Amino acid sequence: MSDFPEIKSTHSLVAKYVTKPIWEKLSGVKTETSGFTLAKAIACAVEFDNQHCGIYAGDWDSYKVFADVFDPLIQEYHGIAADAVHTSDMDVGKIQGNIDPTAPVHSTRIRVGRSIDGFGLSLASPRNKELVLKNLCQRLLLT
Repeated sequence: MSDFPEIKSTHSLVAKYVTKPIWEKLSGVKTETSGFTLAKAIACAVEFDNQHCGIYAGDWDSYKVFADVFDPLIQEYHGIAADAVHTSDMDVGKIQGNIDPTAPVHSTRIRVGRSIDGFGLSLASPRNKELVLKNLCQRLLLT
């Protein structure tokens, strides 16, 4: 176990949810997929003083392994209850209405990130794993 870090983003959600007892419990744990640690997950809140959340998942496992931090942080950030259930519905036929032309929105973007089982997210992926993933995707797309 390493020493409890100085979290420079003192008003971040990480500062609220990464307590000494939580750090003692999780600081020596690594995820199976990419060996990601809680220290890596909260590095931006430790290094910078301007983070609101201050945490990143290194792989899918991060959400389970570090659930004591991620769950309450995500719940507070999104304003959802602990027993909330995510529902995904990709049926575009259910979209109703149109954008209000008087709304002061000039542009928007939608970003979707996906992970592939067995590979860490970009934050936790070493260059050689990224190349393996790139080659795998190229082979799949060319078949």
